[in-house]
Amino acid sequence: MTSQPSFTLRAILLLLLFWLSATVFANTPIKVGENERGDQKTGHARVLHDSRGDLDLEQVLLALKAGEFGPLASAGSTGLKTGAYWSHFQLRNPLPRALTLHLEYVDHQLIQLDAFSRPLGDGDFTGVASLSMERPFSHRLVEHNRFVVPVTLAGNETREVLIRFGSRESGYAFPSMRIWSPEQLEAQQLRETTLVGFLFGGFFLMAIFALIAGVVSGKVLFFVYSLYALSKISCWATILGYTHQFFLRDQFHWSLMSSSGALTILLGLTFARMFLQTRQYTRRLDYVILFMTANAGLLLVAAVFQIKILALVTITLALLLYPVVIVAGLVRWRQGQTEAAFFSLAWSFLVMGLFLQAFRDLGLVEHTLFNYYWPPVASFSEMLTIMFAMGFQMRRVYQDKKSTERQYREHLELSKSRLEAEVRVRTRELEQAKRAAELEARTDPLTGILNRRSFLHDASLRLKLAQRKQKASCLFMIDLDHFKRINDTCGHSTGDAVLCQFTDTIRQSIRATDVFGRLGGEEFALLVEEPRDSAHALAERLRNDIAGIEILTGDKPLMLTASIGLAFTEGEATIEDLLMLADGAMYQAKMDGRNRVVGTQGYIRIDDCLR
Repeated sequence: MTSQPSFTLRAILLLLLFWLSATVFANTPIKVGENERGDQKTGHARVLHDSRGDLDLEQVLLALKAGEFGPLASAGSTGLKTGAYWSHFQLRNPLPRALTLHLEYVDHQLIQLDAFSRPLGDGDFTGVASLSMERPFSHRLVEHNRFVVPVTLAGNETREVLIRFGSRESGYAFPSMRIWSPEQLEAQQLRETTLVGFLFGGFFLMAIFALIAGVVSGKVLFFVYSLYALSKISCWATILGYTHQFFLRDQFHWSLMSSSGALTILLGLTFARMFLQTRQYTRRLDYVILFMTANAGLLLVAAVFQIKILALVTITLALLLYPVVIVAGLVRWRQGQTEAAFFSLAWSFLVMGLFLQAFRDLGLVEHTLFNYYWPPVASFSEMLTIMFAMGFQMRRVYQDKKSTERQYREHLELSKSRLEAEVRVRTRELEQAKRAAELEARTDPLTGILNRRSFLHDASLRLKLAQRKQKASCLFMIDLDHFKRINDTCGHSTGDAVLCQFTDTIRQSIRATDVFGRLGGEEFALLVEEPRDSAHALAERLRNDIAGIEILTGDKPLMLTASIGLAFTEGEATIEDLLMLADGAMYQAKMDGRNRVVGTQGYIRIDDCLR
């Protein structure tokens, strides 16, 4: 019975001792010097929550005198709360000379910051800064992407400072200020800006690489990734305050942070859904990702219409559901999509960064420069790893392209003869009436092909047309081997049959657009609009077709061969130039043993013929 009062008394004494130590510590001035590097913070020892956000300075001073200020019950953040927070602290200048300091707000999410100060216990508090995210950037007293309050202390002076941290509706606040000398803050800002510039440059290069890959491959996935990378720049530049500092200096609004974040989430989820092909292979997880996409759309609506509480709720929900994408990636990896493993790793980097930011915002971990910049660094790591996975995707796209090209070539070879036959049929139908009237004047009476005069006329027109289109042309000079011996041995009727059979064979193997004619006797000419390799292949095919002709002349069939000379042009050569060169090549084929194709070296032009 006697131990219970003793225990209660000890508990009361401990609580009293704790309260006294907290009070003494809270009223202890922070000693500052000339070379402050941001290591010291104003702390959370004396903080007041203005739940409605309507207390004025006089009411706050009454609350301060009444002891209503107390320590913040978290690692640094107020959590998602309505209203505003007030912080009270003292700065002590032990030096005999005046000292100017810059008090930097530790985070970027604050909308309004008001600062008041006075010498310790002397006079009224006066306003030293009124900073707002919604005011033009030129109103800031210090050119910095975060709120900075300059404070000047006289020699051996201690000053009291009151700072109001305000958000519209609900929001997160970190009622703490880092203490810097102006020179050290400027140097730190340069270091941070360099880091951010490196990250943004990396995002931009990834966007350019993906855009090039999209143009080359024609895949929409690469274009979405490019937009996703660009949205990262817009998102982090806006969140970290650089958009307000450098771009929208006079027209910035807090809702731009939510809208840029919503756009990035939308593009990220769209890219993830396309990359992992969840619609085709993981339908249930795809429904969840679709819900996340709709939630991101709602976040965008909340940002546009400036519904801050809805924006905070939807972005928190988005963060909580982000690990679902990692699960989808692992499932697709198990299903055989190798690059999905890299995607899951990349998304894990992003989720770790965002969750660390959430823990910091909820006050579960202390706010430091490391965890302040870890989310954008994690986002950069995510994009870099996804780019590596996109390399695998590009390799697959390349293999699919090669397979498609091979199938196309095979199909083209199979359909080539059918297309040529169809062209010949349609051409004959269109020209049948005209051909009947001009038949005797234009054609060789025996073979039915163009005579020499008509060939020269038509070939000249065809050659000029090819020259206007800047296409290569080739003239074939074809001479039947030992034709005079066939006439002398088997008779002219057999020779005529040979010429007709030869002509039919050639006509069956050329296009209706090619110009084919009999120059006289056993000499024939053919003009085709083809480059060197294609024309040479056609000549070899014609030579083989001619060698396959058999003429029955009794017991033993008569075999036929031909010598073919080729002349090529890409310039302003005439048909007579080509005939001369092709004729020389044809005679060279006969001298080399007949039954062969000989082509001129290179392409000729008019200046070559004039020399």
